[in-house]
Amino acid sequence: MASRQGGPGDAESPRPGSTERRTASTTAPAGARRRASARSDPLPHGPDSGPSRGRSSTAGKHSSAGRTAEDPPVRDPGLYALTDHFRERLEQPGRYVSTRTVSEAIRRGQLRWNRTDGWRFALVDGGIRFVVVVSDTETNSPVVVTGWTEVADRESALDAPRWDPVDVDTIAVRTALSESASTPIPDRIRPRTVTRPFVVGDHRLETEPGEPFVRCTACGCRFRSKDAITGRGCHGRSGR
Repeated sequence: MASRQGGPGDAESPRPGSTERRTASTTAPAGARRRASARSDPLPHGPDSGPSRGRSSTAGKHSSAGRTAEDPPVRDPGLYALTDHFRERLEQPGRYVSTRTVSEAIRRGQLRWNRTDGWRFALVDGGIRFVVVVSDTETNSPVVVTGWTEVADRESALDAPRWDPVDVDTIAVRTALSESASTPIPDRIRPRTVTRPFVVGDHRLETEPGEPFVRCTACGCRFRSKDAITGRGCHGRSGR
């Protein structure tokens, strides 16, 4: 039986890099990623979810009955479960997505349909766009499939108290790697400074201004594309 994680109104840390982690984007169909997850946990209710706090799991199941892919998803975050795919990425450094930001995106974000992933909620906060992919037609209850962050307005993000320049550059590098997975992107990496390693595949990555690559802090390998990162295992020193 799925266990409930977190709770309503979970406080966000003043260092968002450790609590709000960007969830990796993927081009695989949303349904395929859900089927790969054997278990899902409910999303904690947000601070203003109101009457939905008392709903049982049968309410979520009822909301999916008879729905099609074209039907807009529900905006009650308390009805959503988290797939294992999503939960694993919440534990990785530098992903900048939390259950609280997911709840806010479901409640207040713009809703768009994407042919690859399906329904997406997108919410811009502090110059950063939070994108959350959901579905409720192939499961017994609505699920959060995946999510990630993008730099919507760099100047606004740098001015926002919740982000520092390393956070903003980390998000920019992640986005660049995901958008051009098979293509080396030295010119998009070169201007960035990432001194707090973020995780892609098996590697913990950082970069310095002027470097046309990201470097794994554990094994020392250098990469210019996401496919190169995910195609090579990390054999770094133990304890790193």
